[in-house]
Amino acid sequence: MEGEWRVVGSGRLGAERALRAAIADGDLLPGARLVEADLVAMLGVSRGNIRLAIDALAADGLVERIPNRGARIRVISTDEAVAITEARMALEALIARKAAQRVTAAQADRLRSHLATLRGALEAGDLLKYSTLIQRLHELVRDVAAQPVAAGLVDRLQAQLVRHQFQLSLRPGRPQVSLRELTVLVDAITARDPDRAEAAAVSHFRSVITALSEPTHEPGGHA
Repeated sequence: MEGEWRVVGSGRLGAERALRAAIADGDLLPGARLVEADLVAMLGVSRGNIRLAIDALAADGLVERIPNRGARIRVISTDEAVAITEARMALEALIARKAAQRVTAAQADRLRSHLATLRGALEAGDLLKYSTLIQRLHELVRDVAAQPVAAGLVDRLQAQLVRHQFQLSLRPGRPQVSLRELTVLVDAITARDPDRAEAAAVSHFRSVITALSEPTHEPGGHA
């Protein structure tokens, strides 16, 4: 476990947030062991708080405890990734509808600007940046929607899919497809068209499900 992690807060909550961020950012990959002594040294919290943080992540399906072997980041199979994305699709459809109903002029400008940045990253061939920017776009839409229950559920689902979504962004042709889909989504939200925004979200995530289900040589697979 290398690199600098974001530690926000102290004690159990600070450790939990740092671990969640490391998983979301891809610093902790599926299958990676969580060594309590290492985490104590890295995060500067007690061993008891590390154990509580790991328990919280295990409850959310991000971590699994192996008898006599400690804890590790849970590996999500393709079938499970599809099932998680199906659940997320329903939530994202609601979020898109709410965003189209509530978007302000300033928020619409911000969404358009972010979409332009996303397009620029793809044109420059920077797929790592492109993948990160997709996650940020979804976060911006959730902020506009102001539906905290749906947003919280999506955050929990999303954290389990980081590796799969990152792999999708590296597949030939997939970034161009996702950019077209996300452009339709942003256009519908900024046009304040709830029906079209909801349909665009559903269409995008159905496309993600199809891509996840396609055979690939990659061991995993941003939407």
